[in-house]
Amino acid sequence: MADDDNAMLDVLVVGAGIAGISAAWHLQTLCPGRRFAVVEARERLGGTWDLFRYPGVRSDSDMFTLGFAFRPWRDPRAIAEAPTILRYLQDTVREHGLERYMRYGLRMTQAAWSSAEACWTVSFAPSTPGATPQVLRCRFLHLCTGYYRYDHGYTPAFEGVADFRGRVVHPQAWPEDLDVVGRRIVVIGSGATAVTLVPALAERGAQVTMLQRSPTYLVSLPARDAVAAGLQRVLPGRAAIALTRWKNVLMALAVFQLCRRRPSRVRDALIRRVARQLPPGFDVATHFTPRYNPWEQRLCLVPDGDFFKALRAGRAEVVTDTVDRFVPDGVRLASGRVLLAGVVVTATGLELQLMAGATATVDGHVVTPADLVPYKGVMYSGLPNLAATFGYTNASWTLKADLTSRWVCRLLNHMAAGGVRVATPTLADAAMPRDPFVDFSSGYFQRHLDSLPRQGRVKPWKLNQNYLTDLLSLRFGCIDDSALWFQR
Repeated sequence: MADDDNAMLDVLVVGAGIAGISAAWHLQTLCPGRRFAVVEARERLGGTWDLFRYPGVRSDSDMFTLGFAFRPWRDPRAIAEAPTILRYLQDTVREHGLERYMRYGLRMTQAAWSSAEACWTVSFAPSTPGATPQVLRCRFLHLCTGYYRYDHGYTPAFEGVADFRGRVVHPQAWPEDLDVVGRRIVVIGSGATAVTLVPALAERGAQVTMLQRSPTYLVSLPARDAVAAGLQRVLPGRAAIALTRWKNVLMALAVFQLCRRRPSRVRDALIRRVARQLPPGFDVATHFTPRYNPWEQRLCLVPDGDFFKALRAGRAEVVTDTVDRFVPDGVRLASGRVLLAGVVVTATGLELQLMAGATATVDGHVVTPADLVPYKGVMYSGLPNLAATFGYTNASWTLKADLTSRWVCRLLNHMAAGGVRVATPTLADAAMPRDPFVDFSSGYFQRHLDSLPRQGRVKPWKLNQNYLTDLLSLRFGCIDDSALWFQR
């Protein structure tokens, strides 16, 4: 950074999680000499891995693909807990000298593009009460803010909560003083958070009931990758890790394609694997047979089968029903049964939010996200000099973050070489048929579909959920195409 922090930035990156760190490394490495900053709303870097503090919080993707391509993951655990991941991110920033670009405690509230000045003016509110709001100006804006709200999660409006004599907790705001030893805990939910919490709470001495409205597909995998360990015994470290990364990328793609093409076969195989890990006579049809096909929602990883071990040991149970209302001693179900509880954990999902909830304008006109169409999955129609990282729903977030960051650098270098100041994805056919932003049935997407951009059905306006396709397009494809309008 130069001495004058208020001077025009070449690039402003918003968000200091995985995507923001990837953007900073690529800008420093591939765009030397450009003035950029990374602004984070919270007081520390790490994003998800610093925010979530609930027991057992861990990755739901293997770390060989969730780790950065430029700094491979070397820990033997393929499924890692949040503190380990956070240390990895902190070490990455320190080792590559990225901390000097970071500014913390500034939440983006508005981004305004001026065509006359060819720049974005971005307003930030400080997280510290009484501190002065800040305004930064930049030629190019790269949003790495993720897709959900950091200030609170989603909790349905349950009746009778005020009557409950215990404590209600959302995993996104886990209290440090919560002692679970010897307590009855009801975890409402069936996704990755609930499946992570149940064995972690049971291990800490709680008696846990997972209350789910409908089941989720669970896949038990070893926390340590045996293939990776074998490769590291016979190959140099970096080569072994690269092969492991590609093995996991290709395996995930193969599983996803098989789920889409042969859903019944995969469904039966997944349910059979679950049944083998449960006590004899367990009602698999009710509690572990989802209503949807595999990969219409994310598959939940169960490292080393810890969730099933808690069930077999009698420290946890699964109940499939709906909440009627809270009562003083717990939760009453639609069936009439009352689940006794001293603590209820609402692992009921996230609140989606694009652009960190900020208002965006282009020459004074307010941008409506639902009117936007993604361009190559990295920019949006009609928004000049703006990129946004949005990861895959069927693979590690970092895979798309690295590709997006590298493509942005390619674009910036292309613009500089041609003396171009502005690049705007331009949709020639306004009547082009459009589909939902993601083909995913998870509740946190379905609740917000009407407020999200809508993708087209042809390239470059169609989102890929395929790393190999994006690798060819973003890493090696042509920058200058008919859909991207350049202005000198």
